[in-house]
Amino acid sequence: MNNIMAKHSMTSSISVQKRWPMLILLCIALSTAIAFFIGASFNSCNSHDYSDNNNFNTPIHSFNSEGTAATKEENPLSFMKSKLVLMVSHELSLSVMPAKGQEAVDIALRADLVILNTAVAGKWLDAVLQENVARVLPKVLWWIHEMRGHYFKLEYVKHLPFVAGAMIDSHTTAEYWKNRTREQLGIKMPDTYVLHLGNSKDLMEVAEDRVARRVLREHIRESLGVRKDDLLFAIINSVSRGKGQDLFLKAFYEAVQLSQEKKLKVPPMHAVIVGSDMGAQTKFETELRKFVADKKIQESVHFVNKTLNVAPYLASIDVLVQNSQARGECFGRITIEAMAFQLPVLGTAAGGTMEIVVNGTTGWLHPTGKEGVTPLAGNIIRLATDIETRRTMGMKGYNRVKEMFLEHHMSHRISLVLKEVLQKTKKGTH
Repeated sequence: MNNIMAKHSMTSSISVQKRWPMLILLCIALSTAIAFFIGASFNSCNSHDYSDNNNFNTPIHSFNSEGTAATKEENPLSFMKSKLVLMVSHELSLSVMPAKGQEAVDIALRADLVILNTAVAGKWLDAVLQENVARVLPKVLWWIHEMRGHYFKLEYVKHLPFVAGAMIDSHTTAEYWKNRTREQLGIKMPDTYVLHLGNSKDLMEVAEDRVARRVLREHIRESLGVRKDDLLFAIINSVSRGKGQDLFLKAFYEAVQLSQEKKLKVPPMHAVIVGSDMGAQTKFETELRKFVADKKIQESVHFVNKTLNVAPYLASIDVLVQNSQARGECFGRITIEAMAFQLPVLGTAAGGTMEIVVNGTTGWLHPTGKEGVTPLAGNIIRLATDIETRRTMGMKGYNRVKEMFLEHHMSHRISLVLKEVLQKTKKGTH
């Protein structure tokens, strides 16, 4: 069991930590860096445009998964082996070089491609390249994952119109960026590519190993003090108001009350909040714990400290709740990870979740805000009372992952974008 958990932890530790200073990752062969790419985004094949008659609106290119010819045996990124690629990102849990100094400038000038990872990476251009910015912009691919309003500042994104392309994790986020940059900043997005995430091979190995899942399930349930047949509904996300843990707990409490009032035959239900910060005890988390105490549901609600190693918890729960509020998740990587573990997903009808969850097939969607509490409570009851629906939705979610959201799918999709962008850099156009 420890080997399984450690293996997944290695993959998860590559995910981006949103902190300054910036660091850069140098890749001579991009195929060796595919695990790094998986830490953030992507979707595939038949290209079509979403555009309108407004000159400010740049077409958004979608590489859809249906009809892709990619196979596990292919290496679609082999053409990158001779390319020099520079990735500029936030501080990572990898040993990489500092993104400052003449060495960084020299590599940027020599690179075939420069990838800016996250919106904040735009500050690196002026701070480090200075008078060399104009020479580098035509070979920049900007990979954006953020949806929050405070990222829409000229100091971050003023160079966006002049780069070779932007890569964004969902159609919802791409449309939001296109509209927000035009309306708030008066600038035009470059050619924009929408690509969804793919699950790593390591995660899929654990998800598809029945023995590993059973061992992890038993271990985590024992640590939580729940029985093997109890039903666990979990949010796996950083604890914050935007992730909707408060509304989830209200829905859970409503569902518990409803099951008692109607004397429904359901196993004991539990709510699991993975993403707590035991040390910080933020005001919001204090509110959550007070709600739990006031409603006297302490025995049914479990707070788990934040972790990058999510596989054990996905193996131990029965349903994932993706309750992100407002514009929702940019994509929502945890959603496809949960589907890999054959879990039905109860998600908000917002953001990237709507591009992953097939409503009524792999899970159910509910509104954001207070309006979503009662529908979510109802969906919790529906799954709690129907084991066959849980199993069917979970299997259909798993099949959807196998069809669309695997590492080799993402490799293929990335290759299509890189080929287009590299063609532009050769021509010196953007």
